Amino acid sequence: MISRTLPFLILVFTALASTAVLADDWPAWRGPERSGHTKETGLPTQWSAKSVVWKTALPGQGQSSPVVWGDRIFLTAALDKGKKRIVFCVDRTKGNILWQEVAWEGVPEPSHPMNGWASATCATDGERVIAFFGKGGLHCFSVDGKKLWSRDLGAFPGPWGTSACPLIVGDNVVQNCDSTKGSHLLAVDKRTGKDVWKTPRPDYDKGGWSSPILVDAGTRKEIILNGEREVIGYDPETGKQLWTCKSFAGRGEPTVTPGIGNVYVINGISGDIYSVKLGGSGNVTKSHMIWHTPRKVRRDEPSPILVGKYLVVSDMDGIVTCYDSNTGTPLWKERLRGREFTASPIAAGGLVYFLDDAGVTTVLEPGPTFKLIAENSVGAASSEIFRASLTPAHGQILARSQTHLYCIGKGKGE
Repeated sequence: MISRTLPFLILVFTALASTAVLADDWPAWRGPERSGHTKETGLPTQWSAKSVVWKTALPGQGQSSPVVWGDRIFLTAALDKGKKRIVFCVDRTKGNILWQEVAWEGVPEPSHPMNGWASATCATDGERVIAFFGKGGLHCFSVDGKKLWSRDLGAFPGPWGTSACPLIVGDNVVQNCDSTKGSHLLAVDKRTGKDVWKTPRPDYDKGGWSSPILVDAGTRKEIILNGEREVIGYDPETGKQLWTCKSFAGRGEPTVTPGIGNVYVINGISGDIYSVKLGGSGNVTKSHMIWHTPRKVRRDEPSPILVGKYLVVSDMDGIVTCYDSNTGTPLWKERLRGREFTASPIAAGGLVYFLDDAGVTTVLEPGPTFKLIAENSVGAASSEIFRASLTPAHGQILARSQTHLYCIGKGKGE
């Protein structure tokens, strides 16, 4: 009996392990919990061009961040000035492209030059890869590159294009479909692509680009989504709007940062950073806003990141401010050396990594005072632009420019 049962148990364990999120995987935008944090230890903190394990030229152009499951990296790109949108897979250990598939072809929608047509990061559950391209639709591929389903979600009118990343919640895919007309939050069955629920959202002249996150509010789960003039909480099962909290500025593109029983919110237009308690109902602007601190910076595109009691955020000029996360009190402000900062930071081992558009990464240790750990470059060409966020992956770090993918750190077996 033992000799027959043991192989069966091994097969079951192997099957379960193949679709279980490992600590070293990075299955979605800002990681498993959309916090920017990795549980990995021993990631590189200092590097140079000599630390590049491999560098791969990528098809087309794009700025979706790499997502990782096991030895596979999933990315998107746009070809022929947005007329063709593709999803492709890169071998994490060698850097070669394993497969490349066309998701959509057609007449491209308008998009801002800083955005393009392939900015939304994929999401994967180890079996499927979900990719969103705005007018180019929502698509599901197997991890081996077989197209499983596609959805046309409409035209997405607006001047700046789309960049909201899909969120996998159980058997559903949740997608922010903000635009200047017909904005809504949509959940579809990840197995079939069919609608599960659809909730209207406010329409504004500039639309929205933020990505939803799933948080634990104690007695319930909530989907939280930033917006042009407010942040809103939703029921993940039904899509029902639970609460809304008005902001003080506009351009709600940065993704909300989860805390413990609260979230931290920042808007694209300079003017506010604030903390909201979860679990509310209706308009919670007065009842659940824990603190609000004015910001006087040029433009906020990177999302904040929380390390311990320290909330750290950079504006597009590289001016980094550290706040006490409990009170919103600014502790220090420093300008980083760099070209421009549009990527969101990641955190590992108590350190925060900021990537600028030139491919230079500044590593800081958050605390009561500014502490610089390192400034690192992969030696990229001056023509390369890095707007995708860094991805930690099995002891290494992936950095994606619009045209190349870099793997930083030790090679396999080292």
